[in-house]
Amino acid sequence: MAFDFAHPPERRGSDSVKWGRYAGRDVLPLWVADMDFAAPPAVLAALHRRVDHGVFGYGDVPDSLVDVVVESLARDHAWHVDPQWIVWLPGLVTGLNVVCRAVGEPGDAVLTATPIYPPFLSAPRLSARDVITVDLVNVDNRWQWDLARLEAAITPRTRLLMLCNPHNPVGRAFSRAELAGIAEIAERHDLIICSDEIHCGLVLDDRTQHVPIAALGGNVADRCVTLMAPSKTWNIPGLGCSFAIVGNPALRRRLHEAMRGIVPHVNVLGFAATEAAYREGGAWREALLAYLRGNARCVFDAVARMPGLSSWPVEATYLAWIDARGLGVEHPIRFFEQAGVGLSDGADFGAPGFVRLNFGCSRSTLEDALARMGRAIGNS
Repeated sequence: MAFDFAHPPERRGSDSVKWGRYAGRDVLPLWVADMDFAAPPAVLAALHRRVDHGVFGYGDVPDSLVDVVVESLARDHAWHVDPQWIVWLPGLVTGLNVVCRAVGEPGDAVLTATPIYPPFLSAPRLSARDVITVDLVNVDNRWQWDLARLEAAITPRTRLLMLCNPHNPVGRAFSRAELAGIAEIAERHDLIICSDEIHCGLVLDDRTQHVPIAALGGNVADRCVTLMAPSKTWNIPGLGCSFAIVGNPALRRRLHEAMRGIVPHVNVLGFAATEAAYREGGAWREALLAYLRGNARCVFDAVARMPGLSSWPVEATYLAWIDARGLGVEHPIRFFEQAGVGLSDGADFGAPGFVRLNFGCSRSTLEDALARMGRAIGNS
């Protein structure tokens, strides 16, 4: 079956946060991690069936949904989880905040590596935790954790290590060996690991596989909270359905306690869409990956021709991380907005001078945006 990614639905004038930011302006939005593509036909059909039922009362998690999630983890990642380990959430950012509240006490510390998805920096602070950051390092044109620096940053009050894999924004899918090094440090210092793996279905490099850190074996799973969702892979973030996988019963109880009274249940449309995505969305995902690979090459090649910019191959996600410090402009975001392209500000990720570009859009939109960027640099 053919899927059309070249002609996505028109989102101008809709309720889109992504497109609404620049309403009334000639600015192409390549910022928030939200693709422009319509959801898979199987997901749309499942939603139509659920709407046609006509009743939207409180809903329990369908057993069939739990079954297909467990089956998908085993099939795609060779990770065998017990259904009881799954904790359902209305969003992955909710999960980050819940974990920060569940691990340790106010005044304890949370450790992560920058650049990083902004909620990694805000969730600890909202939970009255201190944030400790170490910088990822660029070695042989690949961003990596500096394990010596990571271990040196741990304090007596550090309780939680927050990992993003695949990594947003640098696009790495960390190897088994890299993850084993992180896990070994966490075990030696008795740290809980919260691993955001929401982009695990978007590995673009066909030589690379996603490895859940909790699936490494040994005792590492006992200290892991793994956060996943169908929202990025099948472009359904507005339906609000995510889950945590927590093998440790005591840690799972702490999450439930932190959620009590403040975290709503997942809605019934989110359940229906999620089950359809995992059960019937495989062919659509493979077609999407092929299209995104072409977009990723387009970005990398175009940026290489722009003086003052540099970028890295994207192993996973639909996000390109670009170093704009060579432009010599104080605010790269404003510079590119004036050129008609809306990007994400690296300062929000802990890396001023960088920008993040979302290439989850039609090739024509992407080529237009890259041409605008190139002209702006040539005219500067």
